[in-house]
Amino acid sequence: MKKIILLTLFVSVYLISCKQDNISPGKISGKKTDTLQGAITTNTTLDAGKNYFLKGQVFVKNNAVLTIPAGVTVYAQVNAAAANKSALVISRGAKLNVNGTAAMPVVFTSAATTKLPGDWGAIVLIGNAPTNVGTGYVAGLPANPDTQYGGTNSADNSGSITYLRLEYTGGINPPAEDEWAVDKASGLVLASVGSGTRIDNVMVKYSNDDSFQFVGGTVNATHLISYNCGDDDFDFDHGYEGNLQFLIGYRTKASSHALRANGFESYNDSVPTTNVPLTRPVVSNMTIIGPEGIDAVKTNINQGVYMRKGTRLAIRNTVIAEYSEGGFMVCPRTRPVILTNNDAEFRSNLVHADTLARTFCWDQDSKGVFADPELTLFLTNTVNKDSVIATTADLKLKAMYNHGAAPDLTPTTGSPALHGTDFTGVDFSNSFFTQVSYRGAVGTTNYWAAQSNWADWR
Repeated sequence: MKKIILLTLFVSVYLISCKQDNISPGKISGKKTDTLQGAITTNTTLDAGKNYFLKGQVFVKNNAVLTIPAGVTVYAQVNAAAANKSALVISRGAKLNVNGTAAMPVVFTSAATTKLPGDWGAIVLIGNAPTNVGTGYVAGLPANPDTQYGGTNSADNSGSITYLRLEYTGGINPPAEDEWAVDKASGLVLASVGSGTRIDNVMVKYSNDDSFQFVGGTVNATHLISYNCGDDDFDFDHGYEGNLQFLIGYRTKASSHALRANGFESYNDSVPTTNVPLTRPVVSNMTIIGPEGIDAVKTNINQGVYMRKGTRLAIRNTVIAEYSEGGFMVCPRTRPVILTNNDAEFRSNLVHADTLARTFCWDQDSKGVFADPELTLFLTNTVNKDSVIATTADLKLKAMYNHGAAPDLTPTTGSPALHGTDFTGVDFSNSFFTQVSYRGAVGTTNYWAAQSNWADWR
């Protein structure tokens, strides 16, 4: 009798624990689920035959390496308070190796039965590469040695990530977050991550805030997808200098979370200062797509690309379409930089905006945002060779909006995206960039961005 009572109590406690952790049997695919919590201080490889429960904020530190094999799913605990949102943080000196494949990706998702954007926080990689603030702490996390970023090693190595999908992140970020400060951790955060780190094939979907945050550092990356995030698809701050190729930022709808959501936002710091290194992402073959059609009522959807607050950038061979307020926007501090080719350029891109005159815009601070004829004339000259696209039909993409299914961004016959690339010059002729003949993230086949186990557009 005593054994029966004890067994009953054990089962009751177990069921209560599972309910609090929001894991239901249908979500573990018949696999045993182990818990990740607290600190990981020695080299650890997860079991490919198990799933895992991320309980609160987990820190990999003490130069430890966390390795996650292909096919593992990690379910993040859902906590109401932003300060308690689950997150995986790889501290300076530690490493994360995600060894997913296209058929068997590694997935981090919400443990809730009904999953929602903001259910958990982020995966945060922290390194020793330079920033323009020396050192800092990852915004939204406790300021301590485990969250400090910055150093002097441009080639720093924080590990390797291939075929990773993150879902329902962004819970640390408040609504209408201050636009004059670095955003709190959301999606995949790369803070002072060095060029010795590999980042390839990462999808962030349904983030409540940003999908990808590059805070200083020199890390390079390829094949990134942001799908229906609440703020910026790609966000750059504090002196990031790196190369990026084959990026997709895609939205089917606006969000009520952020004040102004951009496909790509680059800025230097909140003052801004002229501290070096200046933020300067070098990007080729990006596709930025906003919600279909012209908004009858203004939403938070802002610019396809926003170059702001003293930043530099180099963007080529890119497609931008369907953003409500404009395709490419500068501010009082970045407009002179672009117009004088001061270590910044925007060339050989196909640019569309919901309102034709606002394809190229100038944010004049308190005065508002205005169409910029001078910038338009400059960027469409015979050197810069940007093209203004009048309607999205003129892009001739196979299924830019494929209602109820994954988009197919393949250029079809006669598409201007099939030609006109430019990989000349030091930035784009280096060994990192694959010199393809098409503009945008997808060429004549949609192999890498099609619906798959990894690139899940549902």
